Amino acid sequence: MAKKDNKSEERQLDKRKSSERKVERNLYEETLFGLQAELVKLQEWVVARGERVIVIFEGRDAAGKGGVIKRITERVSPRIFRVVALPAPTEREKSQYYLQRYVSNLPAGGEIVLFDRSWYNRAGVERVMSFCSEKQYRQFLASCPLFEKSLVDEGFRLIKYWFDISSDEQERRMQARKSDPCKVWKLSPMDLTSRRHWYDYSRARDDMFAATDTTHAPWNVVRADDKRRARLNCISHLLNSIPYEATPRKKVRLPKPDSAEAFDDLATLASRRFVPELF
Repeated sequence: MAKKDNKSEERQLDKRKSSERKVERNLYEETLFGLQAELVKLQEWVVARGERVIVIFEGRDAAGKGGVIKRITERVSPRIFRVVALPAPTEREKSQYYLQRYVSNLPAGGEIVLFDRSWYNRAGVERVMSFCSEKQYRQFLASCPLFEKSLVDEGFRLIKYWFDISSDEQERRMQARKSDPCKVWKLSPMDLTSRRHWYDYSRARDDMFAATDTTHAPWNVVRADDKRRARLNCISHLLNSIPYEATPRKKVRLPKPDSAEAFDDLATLASRRFVPELF
């Protein structure tokens, strides 16, 4: 029995070491390009079939959700892949049915909506920071699985991701944001507060999983200490979660400008105001 335990521990150690190795940049970029080409195929299939796809991105602050969403949407149409990142609710929205503003952002036929944070705010930040009452929180946990079941029964495809990072990695990323002029805007007061409430968020996550990790809408946890690895794993999983196939394309010939209407179109620009060419 001891030998088996030792072998199990060795396998777990090897797995951790493997996950700690950074994905080499060239391999990452090559793999990402291939995945993005598949996302274009997925886009065409969704439009052709009139599919309605909902993808939820939740997780720790600074876990890299935005980076994954950026890579997903980098080479596809923003009219098909819509990103929804709602701000804090207004006073009017606070008085509405909690799910109301999320329902209004659900996809129509031929659309994929990526929720950068979603209705699960109530199970996370709203609970931890006491932005909602205990009764509202309990009502959400009870009704959420039923709401998601109704979406799936209606024909929506619902995929949920939770991005998880270690406490050390979160601190490292937040420290890096403090000194990076291009990322300092990402370090909000709420992010700083989340550091102090690390274990409160952990408990909230576990309670959320217990209530809403269902067969019709399961949670998929993404290990995100390595950003490149997390991006590739998440996009690959997303593609594998939808049974899309290549859509036949018509051959397109580019027409030539009509010579009957030709004129010196460069000369007409000569007197216009141009942007200084500094580079």
